[in-house]
Amino acid sequence: MGIDRIRTAFCPERASFMPYLMLGYPTRNGSLEVARVLAECGADLLELGVPFSDPLADGVVNQAAAQQALENGMTLAGCLEQVSALRAGGLNTPALLMSYVNPILAYGVERCAAQAAQVGVDGFIIPDLPPEEAGEVVDACREHRLGLVFLLAPNSPPERIQLAVEQSRGFLYLVSLTGVTGVRERLPQGLEEFIGRVRRSTSQPLAVGFGISSAAQAAAVARLADGVIVGSALVRRSGESLARLRDLAFELSQAVHAARGRDLPRLQVA
Repeated sequence: MGIDRIRTAFCPERASFMPYLMLGYPTRNGSLEVARVLAECGADLLELGVPFSDPLADGVVNQAAAQQALENGMTLAGCLEQVSALRAGGLNTPALLMSYVNPILAYGVERCAAQAAQVGVDGFIIPDLPPEEAGEVVDACREHRLGLVFLLAPNSPPERIQLAVEQSRGFLYLVSLTGVTGVRERLPQGLEEFIGRVRRSTSQPLAVGFGISSAAQAAAVARLADGVIVGSALVRRSGESLARLRDLAFELSQAVHAARGRDLPRLQVA
């Protein structure tokens, strides 16, 4: 469990597929079915979104999903209950809570980490937590053997990269662009150089997210990184139907897992 389960999700032979879902969306209990579908479609890790009223890193799709989840009564405590239900139902896929820092601070850092470990959460992704101010969260995650993932952007300076490397446990989350989440037609220029720059600083796995929405984009990123994170495109499908979600999730999973064994054309970038 915890950090150990996260580490098993990465292997040198292929990239890992990490889909994102919003807990409490499209309905409070409907997100449980979404998580199960993503796991069945080959997710190596799950990024479980905790709804928040001011999701500064998210674009319109995830913002709308968060708002609906809040209206459905979802809270951080409710998210922990849902992870417990998923584990009790037999889901063993490594799972990290993606939460902004305010809900965790309001809940209590130590209390949150302890309960997360107890119900089967394996770690946290906290996009608005600077590594310079993360001491309490770092200590709590280490105490309970939980992963803690910091984000790096293409404009992160060398000193920020080094600090994120030192503080992260499990993998590093590379934001493909300087902007918010959302579906985009092309990958940004400079992504390969950005991944290479961070890779020179660490042996930890590197997962890339933001703006990846198609099988072709996912495969292109899978050839460069250790993990591929897809969010908005899947959240949009989850609001339509489980069948449409399953179709896209399976397509993305197959593309990520097979990318290094195929002679794929280079993907155009913006």
